[in-house]
Amino acid sequence: MGLAKLLVADDHPLFRAAVLHALREGICLGQTLEVDSVSALTQALDEHPDVDLVLLDLAMPGARGFSSLVWLRGERPDIPVIVISSNDHPRVIRRAQQFGAAGFIPKSAPVETIRTAVSAVMAGDTCFPAQAAARSERDALLAARLARLTPQQFRVLMSVADGLLNKQIAYELGLAENTVKVHVTAILKKLECNSRTQAALLVKALEPEGESGLPGEY
Repeated sequence: MGLAKLLVADDHPLFRAAVLHALREGICLGQTLEVDSVSALTQALDEHPDVDLVLLDLAMPGARGFSSLVWLRGERPDIPVIVISSNDHPRVIRRAQQFGAAGFIPKSAPVETIRTAVSAVMAGDTCFPAQAAARSERDALLAARLARLTPQQFRVLMSVADGLLNKQIAYELGLAENTVKVHVTAILKKLECNSRTQAALLVKALEPEGESGLPGEY
């Protein structure tokens, strides 16, 4: 099985090197890319639209739990994503699956597991550990709501969750302030939220350990 272009997104250089070494031993790799933050991931995907697979750590700088996975699935739904995480709680595995990952690899997994997962996903299958928790309808609803957002709206939402004002968001994203206002209005409507605070709580629900969001609703 040949893999033309692989992107490894993890903020630990030794781990990235170990993963690439493991894969080169059993898979025909072409070009490989390494990034250590969400901003670097965004730039790499802009510069390399032909990436075949992303191995994604959930805890990179700039990420809020599953936010980078949700963003990536919205921005580039054609690229399969395998989450690699040191947090292999069954609920985390299930949430990764529900938020669009094609596979999940615990960082403690042996080399052969990594190769097997990558090979399976590149063949069009999925690969998740057997101990995944039961499906959550609340997560399914959250994923469906977030999927309504455009990639730019998702970026604005993340800035809203960081507590930035429209003027600050405009500066950070290189947008006109009025454009940000339009995005925020659309975001609240699509997420069925009445305020920026409610929208920020939805983002908080993307944290791996979060069970939640607003009680009884998303």
